Amino acid sequence: MFVLVYVDDIIVASSTEQATSALLRDLKEQFALKDLGELHYFLGIEVHKTSGGILLTQEKYASDLLKRVGMADCKPVNTPLSTSEKLSLYEGTPLGAQDTTRYRSIVGALQYLTLTRPDISFAVNKVCQFLHAPTTIHWEAVKRILRYIKQCTGLGLKIHRSASTLVSAFSDADWAGCVDDRKSTGGFAVFIGTNLVSWSARKQSTVSRSSTEASIKQ
Repeated sequence: MFVLVYVDDIIVASSTEQATSALLRDLKEQFALKDLGELHYFLGIEVHKTSGGILLTQEKYASDLLKRVGMADCKPVNTPLSTSEKLSLYEGTPLGAQDTTRYRSIVGALQYLTLTRPDISFAVNKVCQFLHAPTTIHWEAVKRILRYIKQCTGLGLKIHRSASTLVSAFSDADWAGCVDDRKSTGGFAVFIGTNLVSWSARKQSTVSRSSTEASIKQ
């Protein structure tokens, strides 16, 4: 049995339909409850049934974000971040007050998109590091992420039945990746069986003296 509650929205999942029905019946005795049936949409996340599992996407959310920025017809790219470009606090022209607010709003929307898009977590974390003083260079990096999303708006997270319940985790870091303070940005991914269940990308709070130390801090 699995129950997810967000304010007044509830997802109930179980391996048996009888258990789900019994729980909903008990809840209706205590609360005013409306059963909306099969799960299709929850907090901007679309749920599609597939053979042996479900696919979680934010396709509509991603498309609406592109329209909001005026990039619905932009030219797509294959990667969310250039591997050769190192973002810095001191490159580019500082954005004005209105554009800074817009930058923060779009980056915040991209953060929510990482709920089903681990492929952009690292790139989004990079542009988050400049929220306090974004420049035109940082805005170009944000637009590259949006152009990447354009070519794969329907990409999502597939959760399917796995024969294994083994928990495995992987981590890595771009040692001294920040050109301003030499701090590393690292990330991790946790799997249960073959299903990805947790992931993160964040800048480390201290300077690592080696690539090994940077990886250990994850």
